Amino acid sequence: MKVAFANDHRGAAMRQALIARIRALGHEVIDYGVDKEESVDYPDYAAKGAGAVSKGEADCAVLVCGTGIGMSIAANKLPGVRAAVCTDEVGAELARRHNDANVLALRGSNQDLALNLKILEKFLSTAFEGGRHQRRVEKIGELEK
Repeated sequence: MKVAFANDHRGAAMRQALIARIRALGHEVIDYGVDKEESVDYPDYAAKGAGAVSKGEADCAVLVCGTGIGMSIAANKLPGVRAAVCTDEVGAELARRHNDANVLALRGSNQDLALNLKILEKFLSTAFEGGRHQRRVEKIGELEK
């Protein structure tokens, strides 16, 4: 699977560990992130990471900013993107199983790296359940028109 990765300055400290885990799980990484903690604008990086999903260049994306909220708001403006902020493994699992989320937004601040790694693994290993959830996901797509 191709995974786009993007972060702003608030996700710089976790960047390398998250990318390493994605690769260790056997996925290819398209890296749009920054290593420096010098301030950058998160919408620019959300557009790059989630944009790769929207354009079909990546299967999913992982975005990291201070809270994950800004990245998810920006990402959800792009066609075909279903970004979810996940702060625990249950949220990551349900975002995939029930909402077919294709973008994971993580907190880069006030969140333990070990927990973010577990959330990441759960997100990447969980499949969309389909069934009754399929029509709901299709309705989300209709809102883009």
